[in-house]
This record gives sequence, C-alpha cells and structure tokens, in this order.
Amino acid sequence: MTWRQAVLLSCFSAVVLLSMLREGTSVSVGTMQMAGEEASEAENRQKLRVDELRREYYEEQRNEFENFVEEQNDEQEERSREAVEQWRQWHYDGLHPSYLYNRHHT
Repeated sequence: MTWRQAVLLSCFSAVVLLSMLREGTSVSVGTMQMAGEEASEAENRQKLRVDELRREYYEEQRNEFENFVEEQNDEQEERSREAVEQWRQWHYDGLHPSYLYNRHHT
C-alpha cells in the first residue's frame, strides 16, 4: 500500500501544482490584458489631447486672420472716407454750405 500512497500523493501534488500554474498563468494574462488596456487608454488620451491642441491652434489662427481682415477693411474704409472728404473740400465753391451741413437727417 505504500506504493499506492506514493502514487496518489504524487498525483495529488501534480494536480495541485498544475492548478497553481494555471491560476498563475491566468493572473499574468489578466495583468497583461489590463496593462494593454491601460496603454490603449493612455494612447487615446494622448490622441485626444493632440486633437484639442490642434483645434485650439487653428481657432487661434482663424481669429488672428479675422482680426487682420477687419483691420484691413477698417483702414480701407478710412482711406476711402478721407479721399471723399478731400474731394469735397477741393470742389467746394464757397457758395453752398459744406457737405456736413447739407446732410439729410433721417
């Protein structure tokens, strides 16, 4: 009976050892999956941050361009107004009130 006990004891030890190895493997696989998920989440956060920075950059560029265009239009309008005013002063004959007094108020 001692050899039967030795075989049973070795079989039982093998079963326990295999079950421990299986649990260890599943834990390490689970840990690797969690690490992979964390890396994926970190990569997604990084992509979102890059997209946000790119959006802010283009918004800033658009705002600067709109301000530039507005300034150009204002300057053009001012030059045009000054040219019209100079034309009126040059052609004013002194017989009629100047344009500023001749405006129709609505």
